[in-house]
Amino acid sequence: MRKRLSIEEYIEGIKSQNRFVLSRAITLVESELASDNALASELIEALLPLTGNSIRIGITGVPGVGKSTFIEAFGNLVTSLGKKLAVLAIDPSSQRTGGSIMGDKTRMETLGRNPLAFIRPSPAGSSLGGVSRKTRESMLLCEAAGFEVILIETVGVGQSETAVSNMVDFFLLLMLAGAGDELQGIKKGIMEMADAVVITKADGDNAPKAHLAKAEYQSALHLFPPSETGWQAQVLTCSALENKGLQEIWELIMQYQCLLQSNHSFQQKRQAQNIAWMHEVIKQSLENQFYNHFLIKKLIKEKEDSIKEGKQHSVKAAIELLELYANR
Repeated sequence: MRKRLSIEEYIEGIKSQNRFVLSRAITLVESELASDNALASELIEALLPLTGNSIRIGITGVPGVGKSTFIEAFGNLVTSLGKKLAVLAIDPSSQRTGGSIMGDKTRMETLGRNPLAFIRPSPAGSSLGGVSRKTRESMLLCEAAGFEVILIETVGVGQSETAVSNMVDFFLLLMLAGAGDELQGIKKGIMEMADAVVITKADGDNAPKAHLAKAEYQSALHLFPPSETGWQAQVLTCSALENKGLQEIWELIMQYQCLLQSNHSFQQKRQAQNIAWMHEVIKQSLENQFYNHFLIKKLIKEKEDSIKEGKQHSVKAAIELLELYANR
């Protein structure tokens, strides 16, 4: 059994950019043990002054769009500029077993060997948007360890992507061309959240389709008003296989950052995200306390059986359990 690190060892290890200690710290914040949660909270608090100095980029898209291939090519570009890159790849989790594929690190072999890159796959669990419940803490740990660019890859399986947009500076939506009607089935909400849309696999016979899709998406985005920050989302094309369009994407992200910093929206956005994080933690904590209370554990199966048998309405059962918990 590995020796448990002290809070001082975690802090010094992360400050010295020790990746082994960073990995153990991320495992600590992902733990469900109460003792680990207390230590993780203390660690995050101690490291907060070292955080906030990165550009945080969320990347999402439907399965098959080539997220891992894109991230590896884009990550290699970022590191070629001398920047330290951390990739938090959220892997799909089985809703039956809780298991995770955890394949992103394997798929990003070249980037995984890059001395300026750090790749950490984490199971999504039941979190909406395919974002691990502890992704924010992991992101802060990476910032404290000196990483200048943080990429957060979400599962992208059609769940709400609000979670990732509420923790990153720039939200990148990857789309495919040539998959039928380009605008069919696009959710207005996710398009409004995107700071840029990138049409992937713009190479070979697919290149003309990608450029056509770019024009169609750009027309659709013009129907949306600019965001409160003053930024108008743009559409680009890229080929990760041919390393085309990646430099333009990075330059666009830098333009976005400069604009938001010049009009003071950058810091305001992060402040709003920190407030949203507080409310999210409150909701999660209340939910955990509710379901872990011994009375609720004892009665919830009875309520489920009553609902199955048609003896009680779902809403009434929920209200009774909530009232029981409130009056405990």
